Amino acid sequence: MAQTTKGAERSLGQLVADASTDLKSIVKDEIALAKVEVKADVSKGGKGAGLLAGAGLFALYMLGFLLLGLAWGLHAIGLPIWAGMLITAGVLLVITLILALLGISALKKIKGKPARAIDNAQRTVAAVKPPKV
Repeated sequence: MAQTTKGAERSLGQLVADASTDLKSIVKDEIALAKVEVKADVSKGGKGAGLLAGAGLFALYMLGFLLLGLAWGLHAIGLPIWAGMLITAGVLLVITLILALLGISALKKIKGKPARAIDNAQRTVAAVKPPKV
């Protein structure tokens, strides 16, 4: 049998205090790790967003040239240039109206509050609260 001395024994309070300290350091380390990971992801995301913004800019220029080509193409088949431009503008108007109607329809479907998150939070609070006697 191993002998224990009074100085080597630890009280329950000391064990709880040590466990609390260990838990705090684990949580602190996990938070630090999460910050490092998020910082790396944000850096990659910023680079990707910048590249996508550049691609979007060039896509807009491309669209302008395509529309101008459409108008000149209509002129090449015998229409006056003003008619080609007007037809191109009409096509753009129809596309704009369709997209606007789809956007309005999508906005009407917004609920405005995170119903599932609120419900989960309320159930968690109810489960943690001690029952009223």
